Amino acid sequence: MKEVILAKSAGFCFGVKRAVDTVYEQTGKKNVYTFGPIIHNEEVVKDLEKKGVFVINTMEELDDITEGTVIIRSHGVSSAVYEALQKKGVEIVDATCPFVLKIHNIVKQESANGKQIVIIGNEKHPEVEGIMGWSKTQVHVVDTAEKAQNLQLDPQREVCIVSQTTFNYNKFKELVEIISEKGYNIIIRNTICNATEERQTEAREIAKRVDAMIVVGGSSSSNTRKLYEICKNECKDTYYIQTLNDLDMTSLGKADCIGITAGASTPNNIIQEVYTNVRTEL
Repeated sequence: MKEVILAKSAGFCFGVKRAVDTVYEQTGKKNVYTFGPIIHNEEVVKDLEKKGVFVINTMEELDDITEGTVIIRSHGVSSAVYEALQKKGVEIVDATCPFVLKIHNIVKQESANGKQIVIIGNEKHPEVEGIMGWSKTQVHVVDTAEKAQNLQLDPQREVCIVSQTTFNYNKFKELVEIISEKGYNIIIRNTICNATEERQTEAREIAKRVDAMIVVGGSSSSNTRKLYEICKNECKDTYYIQTLNDLDMTSLGKADCIGITAGASTPNNIIQEVYTNVRTEL
């Protein structure tokens, strides 16, 4: 009998669960939309579409909306998007994760005080795009050691560093250290949420102990991708899947001990399906 270890922290975090529950509460109304996918999980988005909730992906698409309810996704939006929604006169339901809202407020305040803003994160991620949109000063986004080394700021002005909530904590520390060595007057706000840190730490510990590791989550989920990278670093036989259909059971044949974790936007039913089948089929 193979040993299968399921991470206790696998699956929906507080912010994601709150956002998804918020959308399901709005189903049944006419003309319900989310600004961007509510979370980075295709299965959840498809299920909501069946229930009449549709995704607006751009400001141009928003122009065509004249009535109804628009739900702001867990990643949050820029102040420009928020203002555009208010002008529309539609009902706004804000499902932004409270930890992300906290960053919006930090960036808004610190930039209003003249500080330069540095975000440790992926500039193409919707959360980071939203955070950038609350700054009143120029924003610099850094996600690699090379970008941190090449970063040039005004030495006469203070700097405020924040992080994408789902960024790798060890990498955050590394990049902050590189920037700190430049001698700028820096305020560091570690805005990685506790759930992310705990999930990454647990995944790393499990991956060290097992012969094979399965990471479950949407292909566009940034936090799942980071979990995969962390696990792959500890266990070479690490597999990234969206659902059970993506899992090749034969690849796990030689593994005596298998670990499973999942991103913050992975529904529990998908995790349980993978866990149950790995336990019974191998």
